[in-house]
Amino acid sequence: MKRMTCKQLGGACDIEFQANSFDEMSELSKLHGMEMFKNNDPAHLKAMDDMRALMTKPEAMGEWFEGKRKEFDALPEI
Repeated sequence: MKRMTCKQLGGACDIEFQANSFDEMSELSKLHGMEMFKNNDPAHLKAMDDMRALMTKPEAMGEWFEGKRKEFDALPEI
């Protein structure tokens, strides 16, 4: 089990997620983002706009995603 914050995953807050795999961590972050979108949270909406801009460049998005995967892999187990 490892921990990452919303901010570490490109979000806007310090809420902490715990997961056994990066895919699981990504899903937790996605669910949180959907909840924040539903709540119309300004900070998270800004982070989502930034992510959308990154997604227009597939190579940049792939590099970002791989960087986050490596960051997850390097984290200590809790």
